[in-house]
Amino acid sequence: MLTTLIRRELLDNLMTFRFAAAVFITLLLVVTNTVVLIKDYERRLAGYNDAVKMHQRQLQETKTYSAGEVYVDRPPNPLSIFNVGFDKRPGNEVKVSHGYVPSLWDADRHGSDNPFMNIFTSMDIVFIFEVVLSLLALVFAYDALAGEHERGTLRLVLTNPVRRGHILLAKYISAMLCLLVPLLMSLLFAVILLTNSAAISLNMHDFLRIGGIIFASVAYLSVFYLIGMLISAAMRRTSTALMLSMFIWGFLVLVYPNVTLAVIRRLEAPQARTASAFNQIEQIWEAFDRARKHFLATDAFPGEDWGLELRGGGSRHAYLWDDPRTLLYTYESVMNFETLGEEDEPKIPHAQNHFRFLGRLVTDTANQTWLIRKPALEDIFVKPAKVESAWLKLSPIGLYDAATQAWAGTDMLGARDFFNAVRQYRRQVINYLYDKDVFGSREWFSADKGAPDWSRFPQFSFQRVDTSINAKRALPDVSLLLMINGVLFIIIFLIFIKSEV
Repeated sequence: MLTTLIRRELLDNLMTFRFAAAVFITLLLVVTNTVVLIKDYERRLAGYNDAVKMHQRQLQETKTYSAGEVYVDRPPNPLSIFNVGFDKRPGNEVKVSHGYVPSLWDADRHGSDNPFMNIFTSMDIVFIFEVVLSLLALVFAYDALAGEHERGTLRLVLTNPVRRGHILLAKYISAMLCLLVPLLMSLLFAVILLTNSAAISLNMHDFLRIGGIIFASVAYLSVFYLIGMLISAAMRRTSTALMLSMFIWGFLVLVYPNVTLAVIRRLEAPQARTASAFNQIEQIWEAFDRARKHFLATDAFPGEDWGLELRGGGSRHAYLWDDPRTLLYTYESVMNFETLGEEDEPKIPHAQNHFRFLGRLVTDTANQTWLIRKPALEDIFVKPAKVESAWLKLSPIGLYDAATQAWAGTDMLGARDFFNAVRQYRRQVINYLYDKDVFGSREWFSADKGAPDWSRFPQFSFQRVDTSINAKRALPDVSLLLMINGVLFIIIFLIFIKSEV
């Protein structure tokens, strides 16, 4: 009997105009937008490749270690086509220096943004599903029970030995099968377009992540269908059920997320907290400056700075860099002597000792500063974002968005994975500088005896986390979506079995 009911409901849904409209609208929006998103990804990838080549060329042309600026570039995530998340928000160019520990908020941005293109690329595939398919799910559900009650067909069906639970299950399965058609067809075309792009290379792990996005999408659509079915079970008139469904859809999808972002102000860290952290950082660097000046004062060639003691040709400068907003405070000393005079030769060993001492002192001070910066930056930036995310997750759209970001690797944790890798790379660079005694070498400040061998310098590499990590991060939000599905179905069942036909 259940199979017969499913066939009947499925046939009724497939023969409706709304099914044809759902397939046409979803395919049109997803396929068209995927083409635009692929073009945008190719542009971002080209900008990334150009930046990598430019930074490598600039480094190879640098004549001294101290003047060499090591940059790491963040590649765009190909799965950002599904949900862009945080992939475009942080900077994509990070300077690696022994003078400070880089964080998510210290990155710069290379490449130029096209405002006209950004209007369209802000609508990723998940955004279309969030808005369009959720609406279609309610359109399929609003008259599932109320319509049959109005027409009297529900009473006719119940004259047969049919369980009410089977009626609900048949309506749910048939409607979800119909909704899966536009969902899977549009995703299939999107994946075909992705695989045909020369700039995008998807591996088996990426297809597993896409599978996770599909599963989350099905759970999200099921929530909205069950919401519509609940309204249909509670209402006796289809017109009332339709109006209430549209109101709830508008509130959950359009009103609540935007009002949450606008009204619930991001919790800013108290000024006292920011000022206290920055004052502690300043005190650490003041202690560094006292140690530096003490070394210079007790050196065999006392003076203000070795950049002034050495009289050869070239460029030399030292400066302080501070940014109270990101609590960044560092000391940079750049020396690029192309030639040194004969009178400078007796000073070279002392200069080497000075820069060896200064390099280690700067590194140790930066590491001490990071112990203060890290928790302070968490309070200033991360905690408000978590509070905002928690409020957004009170709506199914917030859970769905968070789950798909986690699967695609475009959530905040995915962005922070890259910067964790950058910090690990910084440690490799510092170990190399220590092992090769680069700070104390002549090549640190002078190119008169040869340029540095940059080919032996540590190379940066970054791999996205394993699929199991994506699944672990998406699990809480997907589980909540499934729990909402279960609760809604139980409520619908209790209402339907107690209602009079």
